[in-house]
Amino acid sequence: MSKIPSITLNNGVEMPQLGFGVWQVADDEAFTAVGHALEAGYRSIDTAAAYENEAGTGKALAASGIDRGELFVTTKLWNSDQGYDATLRAFDASLSKLGLDYVDLYLIHWPIWWRGETVNTYRAFEKILADGRAKAIGVSNFQPHHLEQLAAETSVVPAVNQIELHPQFAQAEARAYHAQHNIATEAWSPLGQGKDLLDDPKIAAVARKHGVTPAQTVLRWHIQLGNIVIPKSVTPSRIKENIDVFGFELDDEDLASIATLDSGTRLGPDPETSDL
Repeated sequence: MSKIPSITLNNGVEMPQLGFGVWQVADDEAFTAVGHALEAGYRSIDTAAAYENEAGTGKALAASGIDRGELFVTTKLWNSDQGYDATLRAFDASLSKLGLDYVDLYLIHWPIWWRGETVNTYRAFEKILADGRAKAIGVSNFQPHHLEQLAAETSVVPAVNQIELHPQFAQAEARAYHAQHNIATEAWSPLGQGKDLLDDPKIAAVARKHGVTPAQTVLRWHIQLGNIVIPKSVTPSRIKENIDVFGFELDDEDLASIATLDSGTRLGPDPETSDL
């Protein structure tokens, strides 16, 4: 097993705090990228039906020869498949593409509450969990009020909420809500969208101080905040770089400097208005 620490989810399942994401990676490219990630020591892989690379991801998992019990696989339900029966069918399709008997974490990709199917969708998730075909269930892009609505009508507290989160959009309110309700916070786009954040003088200064790269600095910031993080890259050297964030620690001065970058501005879609 790798040196990556784990987060204990609210049902006792252990999830690696740093994983590998494959958003915007083509299916054939996912096979190669996931293979490099597994060789580098990653054991948590995050995909989604909407990424259209579950098959390539699954082939890489199988080709690795790594015992299934050492892997943590996340996939997500796409919006067009919300609804009780549609969710169960979509989950079967994802499992088939991945070539797996179960996933470790299954997430609702977006709340799209106005379609009226979110609660029925999550009830299907509860059945999948009860049947042992997912070790944990959760959501993605849910706001605190979405989580409140879900809690009022379902029985299983989501184990994870995966949200846009990086130093320029630190999501303090959401993280506080998650902590209060024992929901793990997972960050997508953890490095923002590249150069704008990684070229920031404050990030660069902290990176120089510790002799690491800007990307490693930002990933370390996530780790110390307690976030689960899933950086994406298809470049082998960067895949290795992104996992090498456990040999240094940011101090209070570093954290305070990075905190000043929070502008409250999203880079991705707004869950309140986006109908993807």
